[in-house]
Amino acid sequence: MDAAILFLSNLFLQPLYRVILDLLMLGGWTVVAYLLIYAGLEIEKIYKREKYTSTWEWVLLAIDIPALNIQTPKAVEQLFSHIFSIWEPPSITTMFRRGYNEEFYSFEIISIEGYIQFLVRVRVKYRDVLEAAVYAQYPEAEIIEVEDYVSGIPTKYPNDTHDIWAADYVLTKHWAFPLRLYRDFEHSISKDTVLKDPMGTLLESFTRIGPGEQVWFQIIIAPIAEKLWKDEAIEKIKEMVGEKKESGKSFLTWIFDNTLTREISKGFAEINAQLSGGAGPGEDAGASKDSHEPKNQILYLTPGERKIVEAMEDKISKIGFRTKIRMIYVAKKEAYKPNKAINSITGALNQFNVPYCNMLLPKYMTSVEYMFAEARKNYRRSVLMHAYQERAIERGKEPFVLNIEELATIWHFPMSHVKTPLLQKAEGKHVEPPAGLPLDISSVVPGTSAPPQPAMPESESPNTPDEKGKKKYVTDSGDVRYVDDANLG
Repeated sequence: MDAAILFLSNLFLQPLYRVILDLLMLGGWTVVAYLLIYAGLEIEKIYKREKYTSTWEWVLLAIDIPALNIQTPKAVEQLFSHIFSIWEPPSITTMFRRGYNEEFYSFEIISIEGYIQFLVRVRVKYRDVLEAAVYAQYPEAEIIEVEDYVSGIPTKYPNDTHDIWAADYVLTKHWAFPLRLYRDFEHSISKDTVLKDPMGTLLESFTRIGPGEQVWFQIIIAPIAEKLWKDEAIEKIKEMVGEKKESGKSFLTWIFDNTLTREISKGFAEINAQLSGGAGPGEDAGASKDSHEPKNQILYLTPGERKIVEAMEDKISKIGFRTKIRMIYVAKKEAYKPNKAINSITGALNQFNVPYCNMLLPKYMTSVEYMFAEARKNYRRSVLMHAYQERAIERGKEPFVLNIEELATIWHFPMSHVKTPLLQKAEGKHVEPPAGLPLDISSVVPGTSAPPQPAMPESESPNTPDEKGKKKYVTDSGDVRYVDDANLG
C-alpha cells in the first residue's frame, strides 16, 4: 500500500508530458486506441451514409380523392400498414460497405392562400408502393407528380421579403401513452353511429389565410422495428401497474446463491427441524409462498388508470413509425399575420389531446423572448425552414413513436360531409366502352333482334334514387349510403 502511494506521488510530481507518457506506458494507450478506432468507424459510417443517400431521388405526389368519399380514417390506417413494407433492418454490411439510412415518407397538408392540397414525398424507388397503397383504399383517387412548393421560399433569416413562424410538435409524455384516436370521435344518433371527422376542424383552420400567406403541415414517418419501441412501452406499462423489477444478480450473489448452496442450506434446515421438532423447510416454503406479495398492483388501479393501461396495450398491438410533426407559417412581410393561422391550427390539434394520457403541443418554436431573442429567433427560423425543406427527421426536437391508428387520426382524407370549398378533389372517372364491343345482338347477327332483357328491380339498382330523392351508393365494404349529389364537393 505504501509503495503504491509512493509511486503515485512520484508520478504526479513530474512534468505533465512525463505524466502522460508514463500513463500511456502503463496501459493508457489501450484507451486511446479504442477512442481512435471508434471515431474512425463512426466517420466511415457517416461517409458511407452520406454517399449512399446522395444518390436518392425523390418525387412529390399530390393526391386527390373523389368528392364522394365515405371511407373512414380506417382506410388510411390500412395505407400506413401497407407502406411499412419498405423497412430495412440495419446490418454491419450495409453500414460499412453500401451505407445505411432509414427509409421515410413525408405526409403533408399545405394551404397556399387558402387552397388546400394533400401531398406525399417519397423516394422514386418506392413510388409504386405508395400508389398501390392509395389505390387499394381509394380506387378513384388521382395521383399527380408536382413540383416541390418549398423551393420558392427563402431559407435564411432575417429576409427582406418573407417572414416565418415555425415549430416542432412533440408529445408532453412518453410516447407509450397514446393520443386520442379517430374512433373516439364516433357518436351515436338514434341507431346510427356517426364519425365527427376531426379533419374538418383542421382543414377549416387552413382556410383562414389570404393572399401572400402559406401554411405547411408535415408528418415525417420512418418504419421502426418492434423491439426498438415496444419493449420500452412494455416497461412503462409495468411501471403503471406497479410491477416490481427483478434485481440483477451480481457475481457474489451467484457464488452464494446457486443450486449447490441452496441444497446444502435445505439439508441443514431439515436436520435442525428434526432436532428441534420445528417445521420443515417444505412447510416454511409453503407458508412463505402464501404470504408473498402480489406481482403487481393492478387490482388497486383506479378506473382511469385501468383505462390508460388498456390504451397503452392497444397502442403496442399495432405497427409503429418514428414520427416528426412540423408546421410552418410563411408569408410576405406585408401580409404576415401569424396569430390567426397558428392559434387556429394549434387549437385544431388540441382535439387529439387526452390531458390525463398524452398531448401534442408545439415545443421548438421561433417564438423567443429572452437572452439574444432576435438572434436566436432568426437561427431557429433558418434551422426549421431548412429542416422542413430537407424533410429531416432528426433535426429539431427528438422524434417520437406513433402507431398507424394515431397517424391516421391526424392525417387522413376528409369524408364527404366535411365542407372545405378550396380542397382539391378528383373528378369522377367516366370510361367509354371499347370500340369493338357489341352492345346489341342485332349488330352481330344480321336480321336478328336482341331478346328482351329483364328489368332490374328498383331496389337492386346501385344508383337508384331513394330515401327522399337521394342517390344510393354501395361502398367497398358493401354498406349502402344515400347521398344528395347537390351537396358533394
